[in-house]
Order: sequence, then structure tokens, then C-alpha cells
Amino acid sequence: MTFEQIFVLLVLGVPLLLVFLNRLREDVAALLMAVALGMAQYLGAAVLGPAHTPEAADKALTGFGTPEVIALLSLFIVTACLDKYGVTRWIAKKMLSLGGRSEQKLIGLFAFTAAFLSLFMNTLAAGALLLPSALNASHRTGVKPSKLLIPIAYGTMLGGAATYLTTANIIVSGLLRLANPPQAPLTILDFIPTGGFVALSGLLFLTFFGRRFLPDREPPMVKMEPTSEELTRTFQLVERMWEAEVSPESALANKSLYQTDIGKGLGMAVLGIRRGDRIFPASDTSNLIQVGDTLLIIGREERALQLEQAGLSVYRSTQPISTLPRDTVFAEVIIPPRSTLEGKNLRDLGFRNRYGFIGVALWREQRSYRTDVAALALHAGDTLLLMGPAEKLPDLKNQHEFVVVESASNQDELDLPRVLLTLGISISALIALFAGMPVEIAMLAAAVLILLTGLMKPDEMYQAVKWRAIFLIAGTISISYAMLQTELAQLIGNAVVRWVEPFGAMGLMVGAYLLSALLTQVMGGQISPLIVAPITISAALQLGVNPQAAALVTAIAGSISFLTPLSHPVNIIMIAPANYTFRDFVKSGWALTLVCFCALMFATWLFWIL
Repeated sequence: MTFEQIFVLLVLGVPLLLVFLNRLREDVAALLMAVALGMAQYLGAAVLGPAHTPEAADKALTGFGTPEVIALLSLFIVTACLDKYGVTRWIAKKMLSLGGRSEQKLIGLFAFTAAFLSLFMNTLAAGALLLPSALNASHRTGVKPSKLLIPIAYGTMLGGAATYLTTANIIVSGLLRLANPPQAPLTILDFIPTGGFVALSGLLFLTFFGRRFLPDREPPMVKMEPTSEELTRTFQLVERMWEAEVSPESALANKSLYQTDIGKGLGMAVLGIRRGDRIFPASDTSNLIQVGDTLLIIGREERALQLEQAGLSVYRSTQPISTLPRDTVFAEVIIPPRSTLEGKNLRDLGFRNRYGFIGVALWREQRSYRTDVAALALHAGDTLLLMGPAEKLPDLKNQHEFVVVESASNQDELDLPRVLLTLGISISALIALFAGMPVEIAMLAAAVLILLTGLMKPDEMYQAVKWRAIFLIAGTISISYAMLQTELAQLIGNAVVRWVEPFGAMGLMVGAYLLSALLTQVMGGQISPLIVAPITISAALQLGVNPQAAALVTAIAGSISFLTPLSHPVNIIMIAPANYTFRDFVKSGWALTLVCFCALMFATWLFWIL
């Protein structure tokens, strides 16, 4: 081995060992690799380019501009948009309706759903789409995220093994045309039997035995966003909710809510105005009350009944609070010690005019106050439930006189028009992909359209990106360049092929799997098959073995090797939300890898008659 090859092995092995020992974070290790390779190239080593070419040191940073990273950035934005308009909560509700609180059922449901989605969409997109749904299900059931997120990641990878539409599968298929002599490429019908058998075997193993291997970790100390219904129960609003229908004789007709003086005169909070099938938020001060409207209000019964004197028909509300407009949010606010708000009330502070939020309830000393909230003098430790427009929430969170500890929007139901618009943009991007447009351009165009149509704001876009995953992927790409430049990958590949050649056709299949699986752990399943496939196809032709079978095994091996988080970017985006460590993937992935390897060898022998 050359000096450069040994150096690349050390640059790869030492940071990975520190990560495995929990002495270094994965993203920091990836950046360390990139810096080490860049410095070595600059000082004259031939690890990223020819020796004594310091300008080649820039290749250590090219990962930040690769198509994979650009596509991943865009996917984060697209899936965050679907989450914003209720898709992930809808999926979570469907999962819970089927799986209840059973850990085993939820593991199986998320794994199978992830595999199904990855048959038709990018593996990363499928994982990113289900991630918030799993966190929501975890929040509602108490099943830890560490039990659900790895099954999603592995499920998407298993689904990728069964479809021709995975990037690596398509490219490996194309490499058959470049063989000498040229060979017929693989088709979707080649992947379905073999990959489908492997995927089903892996999914069944995850469902029935996965919980024994999955880590049991406490999630990061980050609270999930509660639903408005949960805050309703916390502040005991149900018994104080009323509806007041406006009759033709009512004195409130053709007045604004501000003019009715319901809040100041009766000490009640108006949540909204129902008109037909629509509900208008109370924050819309320009909206006039019309005959036939129904006011949704909070307060004591005797105060509500006083509205009958103004020509309203009052009755106890059966309206779920989740039907309030989606642009309306609830905020749970704590008054800290020594706050300038102590001793003052919301009305004197002009709180609604200053911040756009009204007081709905106040929690003090184990009791909920739901009437005269705006008139109560505030004490340190009080918790207020406020309601207002979503666009005002960032300003509310930036105030120093109080602390916003929770916020909730009414996203349990799909915002169908915006969901359809987002799906239309996403499907258009997929159509562009099939038409030949590069994946990074198509997905970036989708993200830009989401911004231009107002579906997301720029600040929301930046918050949607999982930067830890971006740095990890961008950093590790430099190792792939180094392994190719120093011919380390070729050296390893030739050694494996020489070792398995005496064992004939199945020996070559085992060697193709082992080599692809080995490189996948450090280079990712989207890259390693592209390095291994030319070697295994050439070896198959030399041995007189079906080259299509060798190519297929090489491609699928990149999807069913689960030993490290580096094996696929979808693993990486699951690390932070579940608090995973490097060893968690080794512990949870070794048995599944063994099961899938056996299934792949059996399916190859069965369907390819080797």
C-alpha cells in the first residue's frame, strides 16, 4: 500500500473510532476528515489530486456543493411544507388508529409505510416525510422516538432495494451497457422479485423482532408541539365554552367584535365567528358580525347568558377547538420573577394591540381562570393561555417580559388546498426527474416554487434544514474522492474478487455483497455500488456468470447494509431527534443485515438460477 492509501485509511478510521466510542460527534468527525484531507493535499500529498497540486485541496469542500447535498436541502424544505399543512399529523393519526399504543405495531407500521413510500419517491424524501409523523406518534403514545426512527430509516432502505427508481440502481443498470462486451441493462421487473423478497424478509424481521435490537434512549430535551386540543384540556376550557347565535333582532349585528365590548364588559374571550362552514378568527377586527353568525366564546355561564339580552341565543358549545382557523395559534406563556408585567393586567397593558394576542385562560396555584382573564393582575409564575394570529407568534417569542414555553396551531386536519398545491409542485419535480432533469435541479426548483407561492417563508425554510445532516454528508463525500484518487477502493475490490473467484457463481455474489456492504458503511449506499459494480460485472464476465445478477446484487447490497449511520443519508437525519449514537446502528443493524444477506443470496439463487 502507498503512503497516501495508508493516510486515507487513518483519516477514515481514527475519527470513526472516536465516534464509535462516543468521544466525537458524527458531523464533527466528517468535518475533521475533510480538513485533514484538504491540508494533506495542500502540503503535497496525492490524496485528492496529483501530488504537489495545492489547488486540488479545494476538493475537500466540494461535498458542500454536490448534487446530493443540494437535493437534500431541497427535500428538507418540501417535506417541512407538507408537515406545516398537516400531512405528517394526518399520517400519525392514521398510524395511531391502526397501531394504538403498541410499540411492536407502530414499529411495523412505520417500517412498512416507509418501504411503500420509497417505492415511488426518493428514499430521503420518504424518511424526511415520516420523521415528524413518528415524533408526533411518540409524543402521543409515550413510545420513545429511538424505537421508531431507525425502523423508518431501515424501511426506506428496504423499499429502495425493491424498486428500479433508486438512483444507485439506475446507474448500476446503466453500467452494464459499458461492459466489454456491452450487456442488456436491468429493468424494474428484475428488481421486483429479488428486491421484493429481501424487503419483505427485512420488514417482517423488524416488525416481529426489531424491538429487541432497537435502542431505548431518552429523546433530546425538546418538547413536541402540543395540539390545541391538548392545551384545551390542560386549561380546562371545555366546561366554559359557549356558542351564541346572532338573531335578526340582535344589537350586535353589523358591529365588529371590538365594538361589542364582550371582552371588557363581560370578561369573556371570543375565539372566533362561525359563518356557515367557515370560522373567522377573533383577531380579524375588520370582520363585522352578521345575522346568523355564531360567536365562539369562553367564560362563566352567568356571563354568557347575559348575551341573551342583546338578542343572542346561547348554548353550550360542541365545537371542537381544532376547527378554529389554521392561521390561529395558541401560546402558553409564563410570567417570570421580576418581570415588568407583575401587578399589571392585560387590559391595562394594551396587550392585544401590542402583540395581537388575547388572553383565553390563566393558570395559578393549580386552578384555571377562564373569565376576566384580561382584568386579573399578573403574578410571577402565572401561566397564560393566549390566542392570536400565527404571523404574530415570532414577535411574541422575542419579548423579554415573559417566556413562551409552548405553542400550538390547529394542524390536526389537512389544509387540503395547500397540501394539494405542495403535492402538485412535488409531483411536477418527479415528472421532471423522469424526463431527464438532474435531481438537484428538479428538487431545488420545487423548493423555490414553495417560497414563491408563499407556502413557506424564508425564515421557515432555514429552520427546516437539518444542518447536522448536511455537514455530515458534505464532509464524508471527501473520503469518497480520496478513496477513488488513491485507488484504495480499487485495491480493496480486486482483493475481494480474487478471494471469491474459486467459489464460482454464488461465491462471486457473496463477494459482490461483502464488498459493496463494506464500502457502504463509510461511503454510503448511493456511492459504493457505483465503485463496486464495474469490478463485479467484469468478474462475472470472466467467470461466465450472469452479469445482470452480479450487477443487481451489487446495487441491492448498497440498500441493505445497516451497520453504521454513514451507510445512507436517511440514517443521518434520524440521529438528533432520537438521540442515537454510532453504536446504536451497529446494535440494531447487524441482525437485520444478516437476515437480508441470507434473503438476498436465496432470492438470487432462486430467481436467477445460479
